[in-house]
Amino acid sequence: MMGRRRIAACILCCALLFAGCERTETEERLENKEQGKGSIHSESAEACVTPFGRYEDTVTYTLGKMIGSNRSNLPDGENYENNAYTRYLRKKLNIQNKDVFEVADGLDFMETVSLSVINDEMPDVMIVNDVDLLQKLVDEDKIEDLTTAYEQCASERIKEIYSSYGQGILDHVTFDGKLMALPETKISDGPNLFWVRQDWMEELGLSAPKTLGDVEEIVCAFIQKDPGKNGPGKTVGIACEENVIGEGEYNSEYGLNTVFSSCRSFPKKWIRNQKGKVEYGSISQETRNALKMIRRWYGEGIIDPDFLLRGNENIVDMIVDGQCGAFFGPWWAPNNPLMLAKKKNPDADWRPYLIQTGADGSTTYVEQNYSKKYVVVRKGYQHPEIVMKIISVLFDEMKHGEEETREIASYFQKNVDPSARPLGINVDYKDALARCYMNLKDALRGEREITQLTALEGSYYEGCYRYQRSGSMASVEDWAAYISRVTAPALLAEGHVRVECPIFYGKTETMGKKWWKLEELEKEAFLKIITGQEELSYFDTFVETWKHEGGTEITEEVDALAASTNQ
Repeated sequence: MMGRRRIAACILCCALLFAGCERTETEERLENKEQGKGSIHSESAEACVTPFGRYEDTVTYTLGKMIGSNRSNLPDGENYENNAYTRYLRKKLNIQNKDVFEVADGLDFMETVSLSVINDEMPDVMIVNDVDLLQKLVDEDKIEDLTTAYEQCASERIKEIYSSYGQGILDHVTFDGKLMALPETKISDGPNLFWVRQDWMEELGLSAPKTLGDVEEIVCAFIQKDPGKNGPGKTVGIACEENVIGEGEYNSEYGLNTVFSSCRSFPKKWIRNQKGKVEYGSISQETRNALKMIRRWYGEGIIDPDFLLRGNENIVDMIVDGQCGAFFGPWWAPNNPLMLAKKKNPDADWRPYLIQTGADGSTTYVEQNYSKKYVVVRKGYQHPEIVMKIISVLFDEMKHGEEETREIASYFQKNVDPSARPLGINVDYKDALARCYMNLKDALRGEREITQLTALEGSYYEGCYRYQRSGSMASVEDWAAYISRVTAPALLAEGHVRVECPIFYGKTETMGKKWWKLEELEKEAFLKIITGQEELSYFDTFVETWKHEGGTEITEEVDALAASTNQ
């Protein structure tokens, strides 16, 4: 039973937050409600200060929507204001988004958000994907303090999820002791896997790869012996993206981070080297050694000779058409692009392998930045707590098997992208992949009740169960569910995996002025060395230029910040 003091505090809090919950009753009548005698108004007031309380009147909020490609694969007839997620939130919380803009993630989205700020036309809620803009919004007092909203309207499970990443994830969005944004969480994906055409390997009598040497042998055999019947010289080596290592993250597809890791090289990350000193991984001698190996691979055609000319769509087309039989990618590669490849050619048997990067048989990967998107609420909006309630409802309350969640569960099976949610972020435990794998494995063995699964886990369980029963006759969706949620995670869970933890993710003062230039310098140097436009010795020139153009100053700043946080 809620006591008089707590009720009064709740009412005061709602008023201070401009919660907009009309209080036409006295404290006494609110107290009577707790005794079963109150009115509907007190229920609405309680909605403002609880994770799952439902508003009496529909709460509408304007939204700056970050959308996915291909309309997030939403079913025909549905949109970002009317879909399974928005209907579920309407039913559970009585809230509705009205989108003032819908723009895909990337530069266009950043520009749209920036213009809304400059023109003083901010929506009530939006995502900010740039830490500098977040700082600007705080400095100009344009967004709400979410501290109280988080304390009251984030469920205990949501708080536990954030805690799994350590205090740093919330510290990153805390300014002068105030929580000014709700950060996205990026689960630990583990190291990239080597995805390869198993049917081609079997045709050529090749064994399962364990090392990069094995990878070389397999890819060379694919190119020379043409098991895909592409014609002489038409089979492409390892698919590779232009940036080679991805834009600062290690869970992207078509990168060569496994090659770098094999040399103890961690480009684009701030680490402590073997002498204990702060170092930017891209300028280490280990990175020089990795570039030497990749340069050789390029010269021998082991990586796609035309990788500089290909965008993501072109790479996908190449894989789907059977011109390429190998690439490095994360556990979720079956969902994209391999589901498309299986649809076009059901006989294409893609399998993942964990490649060793250490002499002891271990595989090392670098921990990623666990948050790069931030949900903010416009200063003065009456219901800043709704962002916490949305997250609590979508990532805590939904359970498998409940009638209310069946429509959302069907989205998982139809491969509807998570960006279909009003708030296009993910909030899950750091080890969510491993948790899901263990829960699915136990359920498939009959050792866990399926009613104990979350809605997401339950949808994958159904697909995995059908795949186990149907095998080669299973749908491509069920194949993708099983390979991405059981086969691939099993390799990560049971392999000898090590993690390298960067010491810094943010931006220093000098970075704000010079980092863009240093990034361009790095990309240009790497590509010139790999493609043979410059000799390997050019790496030393690059390092000296990098230091002179601001790198040394930035390293000193990172060193000081790392020391202040005991990193």
